[in-house]
Amino acid sequence: MIVDAPVEPVEPIDLSKPDLYINRELSVLEFNQRVLEQAKDPDVPLLERLRFLCISTTNMDEFFEVRVAGFIQKAELGSTATGPDKMLPNEVLNAIGERAHRLVDEQYQVLNDTLLPLLEKENIRFIRRQEWNDSQEAWLRKYFQEELLPVITPVGLDPAHPFPRILNKSLNFIVELSGKDAFGRVRRHAIVQAPRALPRLIQLPASQTDSGPYDFVFLSSVIHEYVNALFYGMEVKGCFQFRVTRNSNMFVDEEEIDDLLRAVEGELASRRYGDGVRLEVAHNCPENLVGFLLERFGITEREMYLVNGPVNLNRLAAVVDLVERPDLKYTPFTPGLPKVLSRRKDIFGVLRNEDVLLHHPYQSFAPVIDLLRQAAKDPHVISVRQTLYRTGPNSIIVDALVAAAKAGKEVTVVVELRARFDEEANISLANRLQEAGVHVVYGVVGYKTHAKMLLVVRREEGSLHYYVHLGTGNYHPSTTRVYTDYGLMTADQIIGRDVHNVFLQLTSLGKVGKLEKILQSPFSLQPAVMQMIEKEITNKEKGKPAHIIVKINSLTEPQSIQALYRASMAGVKVDLFIRGICNLRPGIPGISENITVRSLIGRFLEHTRIYYFENAGDPKVYCASADWMERNLFQRVETAFPIENKKIRNRIIKDIQTYLKDNTNSWVLSQDGNYVRVLAGEEPSFSAQKALLEALAEQA
Repeated sequence: MIVDAPVEPVEPIDLSKPDLYINRELSVLEFNQRVLEQAKDPDVPLLERLRFLCISTTNMDEFFEVRVAGFIQKAELGSTATGPDKMLPNEVLNAIGERAHRLVDEQYQVLNDTLLPLLEKENIRFIRRQEWNDSQEAWLRKYFQEELLPVITPVGLDPAHPFPRILNKSLNFIVELSGKDAFGRVRRHAIVQAPRALPRLIQLPASQTDSGPYDFVFLSSVIHEYVNALFYGMEVKGCFQFRVTRNSNMFVDEEEIDDLLRAVEGELASRRYGDGVRLEVAHNCPENLVGFLLERFGITEREMYLVNGPVNLNRLAAVVDLVERPDLKYTPFTPGLPKVLSRRKDIFGVLRNEDVLLHHPYQSFAPVIDLLRQAAKDPHVISVRQTLYRTGPNSIIVDALVAAAKAGKEVTVVVELRARFDEEANISLANRLQEAGVHVVYGVVGYKTHAKMLLVVRREEGSLHYYVHLGTGNYHPSTTRVYTDYGLMTADQIIGRDVHNVFLQLTSLGKVGKLEKILQSPFSLQPAVMQMIEKEITNKEKGKPAHIIVKINSLTEPQSIQALYRASMAGVKVDLFIRGICNLRPGIPGISENITVRSLIGRFLEHTRIYYFENAGDPKVYCASADWMERNLFQRVETAFPIENKKIRNRIIKDIQTYLKDNTNSWVLSQDGNYVRVLAGEEPSFSAQKALLEALAEQA
């Protein structure tokens, strides 16, 4: 008798092993590298290339203000708290320092060696001091005397003149002096702070200075040239620009405060003078002065950057708007309208018959504003409720809400005060809304309200009916011109009740029971996503169609990543579109070989959030406000809404397929954490954004 040999038990794969995860901070820097690559791309219009360079620098500012600042604090406290990659805070800071220095060096190399020469060929010039002609020098000297000198405050350093408080990201100069001051004392150093009210770029008037139409001079150049006038009787041996970036994380003790608005107002001022986390200094600044600044700001050499150019590089973005050269910019377009809305102006009547999907920026944001305006004027509308996360100053959305309140509607607005770097604007709009009689609440303490919801309640034939707008992006008309987002307008009464219940929860803080269609963080969204992933795994094991497609901005949440690893191990094809941060490591044999991660960087900022599950041939599609990050799934109020209308669902699936075909602006994530650009090769070039623009917008 033959006895089978015992089967060795298979050790389960530990999906929490650190080497299965890409470090979050390094992933941010790789995203910024992809943005910088747009500045190097000759197929991108020249002024847009300059804009991409500036975007990469502003991204770096926020990265240091928030992420690096947090890790510096952790390192100082001796924290061992780590992400799934298990890197300690100091290890992360060292890795950031190495990668960020290379990135910053490349930014200035792109500026000096590529963009400035190309701009000069187009007669867009940044004129250095040694290149000023006589008329330019005379005009700039007068500018210094009349505009700069009256408002500039040089500070000679001594015990009575201590090192001044330096504003976050402001332009400053350290001046090396020789000689005695007016009181007979030897002076060595001074600080000059560039006036905040003056532009950092000065456009020379062609008629007065023998200049071209687009000749610019940096404010820093003017200060350098005439700095001697600030220290009469002493010799200026050197003048070097610098900029310090400060910790901008806002701390609000939400357990102790009584009034969130006042607490946030109090923190805004301190943000400007938080601890220093990065020092940028002119590359020719002497070592002794660099050391002096590092000591003053308590910054290590790891966070010090010597730069060959303006320390406030992002100010160059102003040039894109100042220069009227359409041939050097993207072709303008007019956002289109869905046919049903172009034929009928009564939005309530349209929505009673069918759902409407808006795809920004290809399609206009105007229908959302029209919905609010019609609600304000319609005598049958009882109430309007809306969430506001980012809206911008002078918002037409706020105008419409104020109009509705003044028309006697019951208007309730949930304003998220803690939308990072928009806190001040949100405080202002909250006060304006309250003055108009709007009920304003600030969400839930401890949970940011990030959901994008608008609910209109209208009396029809003796009963109340709901009209809803749900979006993947903010109610900010400006960003709808540059962010890709979906907005669903519907009169689905079940979705309307769900939205009503979410608002009820946000205002009353009471329990509202289970929602019927909408998924909500921090309650049902993440468990539902996990269930749908597991369902794909089961379907694959049963031989049924299985496929997962997720398009989001960031993927960091470990449980979600591990669920996607399990799906891949079961043979489920997983296509991920992750614009920015991705901690998942694709292409690992036996674990993530069925996962492809793409990042698309183009004219518009990819912001749509889509969850697609094949569901054995009956696809489930959700659009959402939530990325798959810990904060979105567990620490915020978010919503994901189902796309049940087959026509709209098929349209979104078609859009996904369009993105899958992109071989112009797409990058594929490698197992080692690097991104490789997808090249057309012998195939025709295909841009997903261009295809959508041609299909949905009106071309100029």
